[in-house]
Order: sequence, then C-alpha cells, then structure tokens
Amino acid sequence: MTTTGEPARRLWAPVRDWALWERPRRWVVYTLTTEALTLALAVAALVFVPVSGKQMLMFGVLAVLGVLQAEMSRKIERARRSLNVTPHVSMTSVWMLPAILLLPPQLIAALAVTFYLHLGIRSWSGIQHAAAHRTVTNGTTVTLTCFVASWVTHAFFGANPLASGTEVAAAAVCVAGAMYFLVNTAITGGGLYLAAPEKASVKRIVGTWDDNLLDLATLCIGGMMVIALINQPLMALITFVPMFVLQRSVLAKQLEDLASKDQKTGLLNATAWHHQGNQEVSRAGRTGGEFSVLMIDLDFFKKINDTHGHLAGDDMLIALADMLKRETRSHDLVGRFGGEEFVVLLGGSSELEAVIAAERLRHLITELVVSTQNNEGKPVVITERTASIGVAAYPEAGQTLDEVLAAADAAVYVAKESGRNKVVGATNRPVVVTTAG
Repeated sequence: MTTTGEPARRLWAPVRDWALWERPRRWVVYTLTTEALTLALAVAALVFVPVSGKQMLMFGVLAVLGVLQAEMSRKIERARRSLNVTPHVSMTSVWMLPAILLLPPQLIAALAVTFYLHLGIRSWSGIQHAAAHRTVTNGTTVTLTCFVASWVTHAFFGANPLASGTEVAAAAVCVAGAMYFLVNTAITGGGLYLAAPEKASVKRIVGTWDDNLLDLATLCIGGMMVIALINQPLMALITFVPMFVLQRSVLAKQLEDLASKDQKTGLLNATAWHHQGNQEVSRAGRTGGEFSVLMIDLDFFKKINDTHGHLAGDDMLIALADMLKRETRSHDLVGRFGGEEFVVLLGGSSELEAVIAAERLRHLITELVVSTQNNEGKPVVITERTASIGVAAYPEAGQTLDEVLAAADAAVYVAKESGRNKVVGATNRPVVVTTAG
C-alpha cells in the first residue's frame, strides 16, 4: 500500500501547493468556471467547425509574427511585467484582433496558447507577479474574449466580412475591436472584484486612463495589422516599429512613476513631493502668493500593526491615501513621507483656510471604515481612527519649504502632546471652525 500510495502523494503535493488555492474561494470558482467554459467552446469548435488550408496558413503567419515580435521586445516586456502592480496590458491583442476576423475558434484558442506559453516561458518566468495560474488565467480571458468578439462580429457582418467591401471591412474591424475591449474589461473586472470586493472601485475594476488608452492603442495597431494582412502581408512587419516604441514609452512612464511615487499608496514620495513643493515656493515668491502645508500623523498606528498585522496596517494607509486624493484639489500636492506620516500642500491657501480644510480631513479620518484581514486571514474591520494634524503657511511660518515643513511638524507635536485627534496651526492663532449640523 505504501509503495503504490507514495507516487500518488508526490504527484498531488505540487497541485495542492499551487498559489491558485491561496486566492479567495469565490475568485477560484469564477476563474475555474471561465477556464472550463473556454475549454468546452474550444473542444466544440474542434469537433464541429471545419478549418481550411488558408486559415491554417494565416494561423501560422500570425503565430510566427507574434512570437517574433515578442522575442524582439522580450527584455522590455519582462521589465514592464516586473514593475507592474496593476493588471498588465500585453501586446497580444495586436495579433488576436486579426484572429477574431480571420480564424475559426479552435485556431484562435491555439494562437492564444502559443502566445501565452511563449510569454510565460521566455518573458515572465521567475517574476513574482507572474505565477503560473495568472498566465493561464490571462490566456483564458483573452481566448474567451476573442470567442465572444468573433461571434458578435460574424453575426453582424457574415462569415467573411473582410471580403464585403471597404466600408463593411472597416466597420467589422471597429466592432471586433470594441467587443474585444468591452468583453475583456468585463471578464477581467469581474475577477478583480471577486478577488477583493472590499477594495472594489471603478479605477481598480475598469483600470486607469493610461491602462485603457494603452489597450486601445494596441487594438488600433491590430486593426492596421488586419488591413495589412489582407492587402499587403509584408507590410505587417512595419507595425513592429510602433509596437516597439509604444512598449518603450510605457516602460519609461512606469520607471518615472516608480521614481516619484510611494509604491504602497500611489502618492508622491518624499523626494518628488519636495521637488514639486519647491516649485510652488518659487511660484509663490514670484507672484506674492501663499500656500499652506498640512502634516498628518495617524494616532496610535502601531496598535493596528501589533493587533491585526502589517497587511491590515497597509490597508489602513492605502484607505487614508485614497481619501486624501479624493478630498483635495487636482493641483494640491499629496505625499507620504514614510510610516503613518502624510503631507499635503494646499496651493493658494492661507493658514486659516488650511486649518478649516484640515479639520474636515480630520473628521473624515474618524469616519473611515477599512475592511481588511489579519495575519490569520480572518476578516477585520478597522474603524474610529484619529489623526493629529499640524498646519503651517508660507510665508508666515518660513521663507523656504523646509522651514514651513518644520513649523507644521512642530504643530503636529503640539497636537499629540495636547491629547491627539486635533488640528493645530503653527502660529497658534485662535481659529474658529464651523461644521454643518
């Protein structure tokens, strides 16, 4: 019994230890259901949908071009993927859009498998964010997206829309691209919501403007690829240049963000905040303007880490950062200096105006409700947090940014020493704060 059971246990152990099972159960069910549906549709197509020699040739052309392009940009793709903390937008849609219009479902699935197998082995292997189940999920999502887009496009335009005239072909390409974008967003967004419903937001589920513009840009290149393949196939090689430039520009933007943003909260880091703050000092000095700085320090933050763990503490910091971004103006500078210390520069605001704004933020902090997990994975809700806020204004508190910051920091110390959960102005002038209700 031991002899026959031991190999079975050795085979089962790797499956049991997959990172997939560490994800929330609802996400696992959603993902496995999506993968099962995709596999069933691919098998059904393999049995019932005929494949022509011309379609096999087109599959070969797309597979070779896609793999060749991925090899040429492999280092860039690997760097992009290693830096990503948000859903990764790959370049596969450039090749999958032509597949929607030119290939049957089983070859669409085979093309997606080819691309993602190559990406997983050559570009993403060894990267922390690229666990095997993520690569499989990405490939499944793209395949199912293409199935739906292909069905809708051919339902509207017939079996061979690209042979029905220039206007019809252009419309078919646009519909295929739009369906790809919408269906992919829906499937991906559903997975992101189920993975962490407590963190659900439009930005998290739908993505940022930059993410969506990049996705649309790759689809536009894919549309040009369709036109090239049906008219002048050799012209398809020209699209390698804009794709390479697009990937390099996206990588440059990611590196710029990495250098200027706090990676935990997405706010400006200390270096970037000081740089932009000094620009505000120069502007105010030239124009005789003013600005104020708020130093925000969460009270007893260490207790959150000690009681619930550092992941819960991180979620608290992220929730506070999101609130500060929502409740400040687009031209205000919001940054994190480390730990539980945040700083806000309010352009054009006097100390009195800044104290009123700080009092509103202090009140909003007491109303924050943060749903998170402790170190054991059990759900935890953090409420009734408070903060001490110091306020200092330029030029009253100092002629340089460091002097204003020092004054605001000293005001935070006064707020903490006098009982916490307070707003204190650096000049200690009497301030009357009125609140509704």
